[in-house]
Order: sequence, then C-alpha cells, then structure tokens
Amino acid sequence: MHNCKMIPGKASSAWPMNLAGIAALIASAVPALAAEAEYPYKPIRIVIGYSAGGPADVSTRLISQALGQDWKQQIVVDNRPSAGGIIGAQMVAGATPDGYTLLSVTASHAVAPAIYSKLPYDTVKDFAGITTTINTPSVLVVAPSLGVKSVRELIKLAKAKPGELLFSSGGIGSATHFVAELFNSVAGISAAHVPYKGNPEALTDVVTGRVQYNMAPVPNSVALAKDGKIIALDVSSFRRLPGLPDVPTIDEAGLSGFIWGTWFGWLAPAKTPRALLIKLNAEISRVTELPAMRERWAVFSGEPMRMTPEQFGQHVVAQIALFTDLAKKANIKAD
Repeated sequence: MHNCKMIPGKASSAWPMNLAGIAALIASAVPALAAEAEYPYKPIRIVIGYSAGGPADVSTRLISQALGQDWKQQIVVDNRPSAGGIIGAQMVAGATPDGYTLLSVTASHAVAPAIYSKLPYDTVKDFAGITTTINTPSVLVVAPSLGVKSVRELIKLAKAKPGELLFSSGGIGSATHFVAELFNSVAGISAAHVPYKGNPEALTDVVTGRVQYNMAPVPNSVALAKDGKIIALDVSSFRRLPGLPDVPTIDEAGLSGFIWGTWFGWLAPAKTPRALLIKLNAEISRVTELPAMRERWAVFSGEPMRMTPEQFGQHVVAQIALFTDLAKKANIKAD
C-alpha cells in the first residue's frame, strides 16, 4: 500500500485554479469554434490588386459567384489595381484574420519582393495560403514584320543582334515581364525591355512592329494570332492549346526545359484559423473543378491547380527565390 500525504492548503487552492483556467479556455474557444462552424454568416470581401477584365479578375469573379450562390452569402470583389498588387495586398495584410477579408493574387505577388527594396507588408509572414486556383500558359508571339517563323529563328536573330531586339510586357515586374526574362535567360539571348501599362497595350505595339516580341497571356493573343496580326511561335505549356492547335509547345519548338504557367490563388491574413483555411480550400477547389467552370477556364487555356494551404505557402517562398534570382541576373528593379 502506498502512503499519500495531503499538504494542507495546497490541493484546495491548486485544483480550483486549474478548473477555472480550463473553464476560461473552453469559454474562449467556444465562440471561435461556433464562428467557424457557421461561416460565412456575413458578406465576404475578396480584394484583387489588378484591373477588371483580365484573367485574374474574371477567375476571381467566377469563383466568388459560385461560392456566394452555394453559401447564400454575398461575396464582394474589390479591385485595387497597383504595381504587382501591392495596394490590395497591404489592405488584406492588416485585416482581421476571420475569413471575411481575402486576397486574390497571381504570380506577381511573388514578384514584388524580388524587385522592390521595401514593401508595406511581409509577403510570407503576413499571409496564410488558402489554395491556388488555376494555372495558365503564355504564348511567345512576334511581329509579322520581323520575318521569323520559329523559336530557333528568333533566337538566331537575337544572338546576331545582341541587345537590339525589343520585347514588351504589361509593366515592370509583371508576370509577362518575368516570363520573358526567363525565356531570354534559358535561350541565352539579350534584348531590351519595353514596359507598358497593361498587356493589351504591350501587344498592340507587337502588331505594329514597334517591338519585336512578347510572352503574352492566352486570352490577349489567340484572336490576334488567328487574324495574322501577330505570329505565335510556341506556347509555354506541356501540351498544345485547343485554341492554337497548330502552335507547338516550346519544348517541341526546340527550347527544352522551358515550361511556364502563371498561377492564380487566394490568400488570407496571417493567423486566420486553420479550420477556416481548410474549409475555404475545399470549397474553392470544389467549384474551380466543376465541369461548367472548366469550360470557362478553357477560354484562356487555364486549368484547375489545387494546393493545400501549406503547399501554397511553400510555393510562394519558392517562387520568390526564383524571381529574386531572375531579377538579379536581369538587373530588374522597381525602385
């Protein structure tokens, strides 16, 4: 038999304090659990740092509309266009982490810390990943007046005239800027960058021949290519695109190992409860992969791209490293 001694005053004071602490923890957790269980019980705002009408905006609105219908709750899309989506990201970084203020981003979100010496937020620490949504390739297009009909011919011409050819983009630090710089790096060529306010303007000057080439988003380039106003040399995907069946992949065109896709995704403020992140991940991915939605993505050759919250966070870190390396090699700076 074991002898147990009671120390006067100790047990009687310790147990009530422990029970009180446990009760307090339970009491504080119940509202949070209840809020997550009934989410969403009020309108949600999804901030997007890009202009209306582009693939990022269209995809965000389609997903938001589907979620709003299923949840019977309003989802407001708030466009806050700025260089790399910085203004929108800053708004969400400082928002309450309750799932009611979210951020729609593209690859440009990971570009910003590579080209700006200082941002009003921490791209990694101030956000929690929800999921990537879709992924879209680019099309390498050239001016008809350039007289080249293949990637090999473009590379040969660029090497014969180092630094003389001009390529356009939707702005310094945009996804179209970096994919072109990545192409130049892999191809081993040097060309001069001409930034524009947006992708439509950047392509207009390819049509006129003022600039020689562009790594263009699919929606902006398919109609122009079919009309012969630009020449599509290749697509940066694993397989050919339905909208451009005669245009080879860049691997088929002879530049092995170059695959690029501009990704889109949703983020939440840091410290958003993981239960909400998981719920949002499941719901966003579900509607993104619906057959009717896949048909809409096909318009700009997008495909559903699902990641777990943790995978998305790791993806952003890896992309920042890639873009930082590219920015150093190409001496890209925004400030």
